[in-house]
Amino acid sequence: MNQHEDDRGHPVAESDLTREQKSGAGESPIGRFGCDAMQQDEGVAAAEPFVVFVMHASVGSGHRSAALAVAEAFEALKASGDERVPSDAEIEVIDILDYGRVPIDGDKTASMFTGPTRPIYDITWRYTLTGRLLWGGGTAWSHIMFGKLTEYVERRKPSVVVCTHITAANAVVGARMLTGQRFPIVCVPTDYEIEGLWPHKETDLFCVATEAMAETLRPRKVPEHKMEITGIPVRGGLGEEYDIAAVRAELGLPLDKTLVLVMAGAHLPQPYVRFRATMDETLSYLKGLPGMHFVFLPGRDEEYAVHLERQREAMSIDNMSILGYVDKMPALMAASDLAICKSGGLTVTECLCARLPMVLLGHSYGQEKANTRMLTSLGVGMHVTTARELLGALRHLHANPSSLHAMLVNGEILRRPNAAFDIADASLRLIGSVDEPKKHFIELYWGGKPAHTR
Repeated sequence: MNQHEDDRGHPVAESDLTREQKSGAGESPIGRFGCDAMQQDEGVAAAEPFVVFVMHASVGSGHRSAALAVAEAFEALKASGDERVPSDAEIEVIDILDYGRVPIDGDKTASMFTGPTRPIYDITWRYTLTGRLLWGGGTAWSHIMFGKLTEYVERRKPSVVVCTHITAANAVVGARMLTGQRFPIVCVPTDYEIEGLWPHKETDLFCVATEAMAETLRPRKVPEHKMEITGIPVRGGLGEEYDIAAVRAELGLPLDKTLVLVMAGAHLPQPYVRFRATMDETLSYLKGLPGMHFVFLPGRDEEYAVHLERQREAMSIDNMSILGYVDKMPALMAASDLAICKSGGLTVTECLCARLPMVLLGHSYGQEKANTRMLTSLGVGMHVTTARELLGALRHLHANPSSLHAMLVNGEILRRPNAAFDIADASLRLIGSVDEPKKHFIELYWGGKPAHTR
């Protein structure tokens, strides 16, 4: 896999195929690969390649980040000589939105749960197919929207498919039914609760973050052998030991202050509009917290970085830095003491793995509300919604640093930095164990009493 950028503009590995898909969505697979994988050589059929699909949807940033982490784990297993992953195995990261019948803009779609319609999204997420009437799976999504994916699956014949988004999971479930293939499908929810539209009956394994999520699946009649508590996958390097003094010195950051990361940038900017507006309201008060140094991370958004720099200079804020491109993000997180961030599943999981306490900023809806409740109920983070509340929380932590330590200790209950490898390992164990799929257009079924009401 070649170098690519992660959700905050930092380099990660991603397959050449993914870049081809980004620029050639909807092309014939033959056109992209130049030949049929089942090409014959002198009358003898060539062996089918070992292909892993890691599928996501570019709605928000977390699903893609999780997919990249899992793909990197497969690549690492291949490089290590793991006999289950041949040396010529192909690991493909696929955005399901590239295969839609009509184009779908992930950034605009993300605005559904960050813009004016977010309360509607919240109601939909919490109450649609989350009670006893449940979604099992079917070919509906493939027939209606994702025929191109079915054609691609027919040609490539994946050995295993890992999905970090429900749209990808439902589309590939339908593709498997329509093509009659027997590859396992592994679903990896990237938040701390499970959306009701995952294909429950057609999923071969759910890799979930917590026992509470497994408790959600049991009334949905998902058997125990189809659940594994792995954690949410994050990229490598998080949770490792670093020379904190050296990291801070390299980045020009003070060693004698509480370092606060303001995580205000991602691959898709739309979800951060309100977050940034609230942070703007707090800038003039940061000077009143001299024991803290604030490091703003605008990601690849150069316009926002320029805005922050102008504000810093205009207000003469000497305990504030703006770092645009950071090629050692895990090291920076390890060298920090606190993060101000949104409650997205991947963001908070990265902080947990890096042992970084959190202040969760902003109103949360849908899956982010579930994340917020989980983290605050365990004492892993604090939740604030306004600039005044944020300043109150920062002043408390400034005066009582022992509170940071308490959040750090509490976070160990959720910390699973090796999740990506555990998911890859569990996926490989399933190969060869899947029966021929039965076809149905839609399957709804009646489950048990929900373990968690929303």
